[in-house]
Amino acid sequence: MNLALFDLDHTLLPIDSDYAWGEFSQRIGWTDPVVFKARNDQFFADYQAGVLDIHDYVRFATEAVRLRGAAQAEKAHEQFMQEVVLPQIRPQAIDLVRHHQAAGDHVMIVTATNEFVTRPIAKAFGVTELIAVELARDAQGWITGEIAGTPSFKAGKVARVDSWLQAHQKTWQDVHITFYSDSLNDLPLLEKAQTPVATNPDARLRQLATDRGWRILQLFL
Repeated sequence: MNLALFDLDHTLLPIDSDYAWGEFSQRIGWTDPVVFKARNDQFFADYQAGVLDIHDYVRFATEAVRLRGAAQAEKAHEQFMQEVVLPQIRPQAIDLVRHHQAAGDHVMIVTATNEFVTRPIAKAFGVTELIAVELARDAQGWITGEIAGTPSFKAGKVARVDSWLQAHQKTWQDVHITFYSDSLNDLPLLEKAQTPVATNPDARLRQLATDRGWRILQLFL
């Protein structure tokens, strides 16, 4: 089985969907424009530096959604897709996904961004299988702000792909994985993939990919 795995933010999308959702929530008046922005910027800097506490971040990032409830959240996300995400989906990214699908590869998006933000984005790319940060739910089925299971972040991406393989009665030896990512945060899964592709890489990943002879793909300028 050939697996084509894609990171999402700055890989298939030229933006960070998590950070963009935070900015959008400010714009529609769900969050304090000063306090929220300062914390959102700090969490983003922590992610870029590789020191993000994913549990603290998910609590922060989902608080406004949790407080607004499912109906308002769904409506706001539809607006977010129309105004922010869809204008950022580039033809070359769609073409790359379609190339793998046409070849018969099993295509998945594997992202450290939570499922609320990313599931509609995966659908917009025509990708039905998503590994994202899963959100814990209360007795009524609404999100609590906590993470359910292993977050798909850093080595957690390897663990989540491993769980997917086990659920499909496969081992790592049964598949050929091509993994596209922009970030050194994804090094654990890049090193597990038979074909790692540094895609729109940050400076650290670009240097590592150059040193190791990995393919470098620049989808976006």
